[in-house]
Amino acid sequence: MFKDEGYKLMGAAFEVYNELGFGMAEEVYQQSLEIELNLRGIPFQSKRELAVFYKSQPLVTKYKPDLYVFDAIVVELKATSELISEHEAQLFNYMRIAREPVGYLINYGNKGELEWKRFILSDLKT
Repeated sequence: MFKDEGYKLMGAAFEVYNELGFGMAEEVYQQSLEIELNLRGIPFQSKRELAVFYKSQPLVTKYKPDLYVFDAIVVELKATSELISEHEAQLFNYMRIAREPVGYLINYGNKGELEWKRFILSDLKT
């Protein structure tokens, strides 16, 4: 499911890591990845606002995942020493709210290599 698109996304993410290394602020990686996605012609939206509903009623609460790539993949970026379960939970929330089954959690803060995870949600109601 969106494997080719994910491969292109991760190619851009690895390029950013190769250029910048680890240890910078998350916003630096966010802006750099946006530039790299543009250079590669990969469509994305940054901080796209997602509306939340309860029984078809909109809530005041809105969510903004870091990136929405190919109009189908939800991406959450981190710059921490390691990914933890709360980061995964955050991405799952975004995926459910966006009603998108594919998400990537990308961590630029890991020394030595880019840390990333791909998630598929198969229980989304359409």
